[in-house]
Amino acid sequence: MPKFINVIAAAFLTLSSGVCVQAQAQGLARGAQDGAERGGNIAGPLGAAVGSAIGGAVGSANEILGVDRRERFRIYTLGERRPSVAFSGQVRVGTVLPKEGVIYYDVPPEFALKGYNYTIVNDHPVLVEPGTRRIVEVIN
Repeated sequence: MPKFINVIAAAFLTLSSGVCVQAQAQGLARGAQDGAERGGNIAGPLGAAVGSAIGGAVGSANEILGVDRRERFRIYTLGERRPSVAFSGQVRVGTVLPKEGVIYYDVPPEFALKGYNYTIVNDHPVLVEPGTRRIVEVIN
């Protein structure tokens, strides 16, 4: 029994350090998914449960914009009246947008999001990594 507890403790420590970095921009659902996968790999079903809880908490606490800037950014994007791109896939964190047909805009300096662009997809503003075209945050 003590060996099992040591395995769970090791899984918890590994997840809490690894998931903090990986789930930073992924929000609750993605953080929980990643945490469950890592925990399951390390310590089986119990590790998956622990990992899901930790990953979800870390992911939701570490969204890129944070609570204070999120609403301001949403209002900013609405005021810009950028055209929305029709996209048939899911608009969620991790989705890679197509190379053609999407216009990416610079995020104004006041939002302190150096290294990201934004666009409007299916009437939702999204933050995007420019090099990969991967959505890192959906602004609802």
